[in-house]
Amino acid sequence: MNITGMQTLFVKEVRRFLRVPGQTVLSPLISTTLYFIVFGYSISTRVHEVEGSPYLHFIVPGLVFLGIANNAFLNSSSSLFITKIQGTVVDLLVAPLGPGELMAGFIGGAMVRGLVVGGLTWMVAGLFTGFSLPHAGVAAYFLLISSYVFSVLGMLAAVWAEKFEQINFFPTFVMLPLTFLGGVFYSVRELPAPWNTISLFNPMVYMVEGLRYGMLGKSMYSPLFGASILAGVAVVATVVSYLVLRSGYRMKA
Repeated sequence: MNITGMQTLFVKEVRRFLRVPGQTVLSPLISTTLYFIVFGYSISTRVHEVEGSPYLHFIVPGLVFLGIANNAFLNSSSSLFITKIQGTVVDLLVAPLGPGELMAGFIGGAMVRGLVVGGLTWMVAGLFTGFSLPHAGVAAYFLLISSYVFSVLGMLAAVWAEKFEQINFFPTFVMLPLTFLGGVFYSVRELPAPWNTISLFNPMVYMVEGLRYGMLGKSMYSPLFGASILAGVAVVATVVSYLVLRSGYRMKA
């Protein structure tokens, strides 16, 4: 394994988004904070508690998840796609880097960006709700697995896409609906049938509920069950990404 090359690619990815912190970190942080203020304060005057937690506290894990998911996906997808458009992907293909090392570099950088935005979101929310982590280990696991899964999905989207419009397909038509149907701003249990049952097949529900258990100490579903499902999703996404990169699909001229 080319450890030096992998570390170099990782550092390059981190430096890439740190060069424009206003766009890559501050902008999504402000957007997520506005979600908290608008949804939290407007709805909390009518809905005081959800699943035994004050509404303002209830939505914090979901907003942290939004920050992680969106930014991890955008970082890996935009970075790899730009190398394809500019033709510099050739430099990666001729470098002594295997599929696993390429994945580690791109995914690692994307995870850092997602976790930075998610952590800052939690800190801002803590100014309104207080800082509390009843199950810090569980919260850390779901933070890491969520950022990892969306970083891998971002890579897959970049490999598949041939136009800028295609890069936006996944976040617009897949991530956005599943996220807002994933219990970020409400309890999935309160959905009418059959939507409450259909929601059980949405992996984002378990990401949000896992974070909710770690940050609030309460969850509608067993965090162990959710952790198992997400571990399976991560394994499948990793295998698919590895095989796609090894085959050179839409990477080689």
